[in-house]
Amino acid sequence: MNRPRKYFGQHFLHDQNVIRKLISAIAPEPDDHFVEIGPGHGALTRPLLERVTKLDVIEIDRELARMLAEELTNPHLTVHQADALKFDFRQIGAPPEGLRLAGNLPYNISSPLLFHILSFGQIFRDIHVMLQKEVVARMTATPGNKTYGRLTVALAARCQVKSLFDIKPGSFRPAPRVNSSFVRLCPDTRQWSRIDDETSFDRLLRQAFNMRRKRLANALKEMISEKEIESLGIDPDLRAEQITVDSFIQLGNYFASTVAD
Repeated sequence: MNRPRKYFGQHFLHDQNVIRKLISAIAPEPDDHFVEIGPGHGALTRPLLERVTKLDVIEIDRELARMLAEELTNPHLTVHQADALKFDFRQIGAPPEGLRLAGNLPYNISSPLLFHILSFGQIFRDIHVMLQKEVVARMTATPGNKTYGRLTVALAARCQVKSLFDIKPGSFRPAPRVNSSFVRLCPDTRQWSRIDDETSFDRLLRQAFNMRRKRLANALKEMISEKEIESLGIDPDLRAEQITVDSFIQLGNYFASTVAD
């Protein structure tokens, strides 16, 4: 069996009780088309294959990808030896009801990988992933909380996010030094459609949270004036971590309109 590689951030799930709990939370149906990121030794791959008719897995490790293709000779399985951070999910071909995604995301690239998945977000029906517990706390934070940040707002503006349960380090080999959490993201098309221009929205978020300790007017002075912020009914003296998702959408749309002009 392949040894975990540190530079891939590999931690292989082995706890059968946790695996059953994950499958129960995901609730795969026979007609579902699943994508799994980081299948590793196939802890989730095998039970998913027993329940669905189409499964694509994305594994960066060449040896693991070869092992899965050789051991799981199933016509419903497609193994992609690829970097999920660069993978074009559209090539899989999403059914009308949307793809479903599951996986144990490498903790060392979890945030950029989530942003990459989000760039294809509207082709997914739901996303179930294991992440470092601290990352999930950031994903589900509320305004005014010190963990509330760019990731929180970027996700909440596009998805319904729910932390489902925690997973102890001993459920993995090797055991990570942190606790993990299992989280569900469901793209919310009604919320998502309120964003006029995603590039402008994400650019504004990045700027606001890069200067999160400064008052909003100072953080965004190169993008939106203090008077313009006030005209939107938003207090320019607040810091980024105090601004609601709805207000950030307002700011992003206003900024997009000025860029378009």
